[in-house]
Amino acid sequence: MSSLRVVGGSVDVTIVDGRVSADDRHDVPRYDAGGLHVLPGLIDLQVNGVAGIDVTREPERLWEVAAALPVFGVTAFLPTVITSSPDARTAALAALAAGPPPGWAGARPLGLHFEGPMIAPGRKGAHPASWLVPPSAGVTTGWSREAGVAMVTVAPELPGALDVMASLAARGVVVAVGHTEASPEQIVAAVDHGARSVTHLGNAMPALAGRAPGPVGAALADPRLVAGVIADGHHLHPATLAVYARALGPGRLLAVTDCTAALGMPDGPARLGDQPVVVREGTVRLEDGTLAGSAASLPQCLRVLRAATGWSLAEAVGCCTAVAADLLDDPSRGRLVHGARGDLTLVDDELNLVATVVGGRLLHGGGH
Repeated sequence: MSSLRVVGGSVDVTIVDGRVSADDRHDVPRYDAGGLHVLPGLIDLQVNGVAGIDVTREPERLWEVAAALPVFGVTAFLPTVITSSPDARTAALAALAAGPPPGWAGARPLGLHFEGPMIAPGRKGAHPASWLVPPSAGVTTGWSREAGVAMVTVAPELPGALDVMASLAARGVVVAVGHTEASPEQIVAAVDHGARSVTHLGNAMPALAGRAPGPVGAALADPRLVAGVIADGHHLHPATLAVYARALGPGRLLAVTDCTAALGMPDGPARLGDQPVVVREGTVRLEDGTLAGSAASLPQCLRVLRAATGWSLAEAVGCCTAVAADLLDDPSRGRLVHGARGDLTLVDDELNLVATVVGGRLLHGGGH
């Protein structure tokens, strides 16, 4: 960990030995943030890949993904393994447990997000049907927060799902509802059994209707749920995004990118797990046109969110800082308070990324 004093921006921050300090130390390197917004480090809880690397297809490259993310303002994240061979999940856990290679620097992985394989076949989206499995204790053997599994997305209407959810929650895993056709009653039952979040609200689930509120209506109505939202300008219409945001408020909306290997890459062919995808004009799609994650960064998503809602910068940024940290029960991140980790994301008024600091080390951006 390193020390750094960031001055002249929206707030002065001193980082000593990787932690935010209340002391105005002048014996540490100085970064001039004049005219910039100094934010808590951005946290993305749904990262499928970046810079041409797909976590599901190449889980052994997890630390390369982590090293690439500060270029996009991310200081901590959940590497996300979609529905796939059990070998991919095993390899991802092994890579996480092995730790970074010598000399590594990057965004800190906070555990894995297993998005599937226990999801509804009718709402699989871009997940390969061949690897879907029904919920069971056998599927989740060894999955715990201690072992490196931070979040699991499950469709609660599947037989056996509620027992699996309760078991995962008891092991410290954040249980998310997603890729689902669940009724409101089934969503309530999921929350009663430990579910705390919804994966990409409004995508891979039925739309909200007057007499059939489905997962969307249930999520908006239940104050116990945090809802992940992909505000990339493609997954949700701006009016839909505004409705979600006003129902959830800044405290329950979790901004995620669902970014793929396409982030930072030019248009053209790419991969999502086992499947070929096409990147075109900001979208990532299967060959049949199904949306398959995004090519967006968190600052891009925050711009879309603010445009749709009129929220303040602080309200929007909280959706991928404080909300994300609180969902993971991590008080060391998400806020610039004494003792917090020295992770910062520096942006201009238009949310263009200028610099990223992780643990007091400037990992992206030079002098300002």
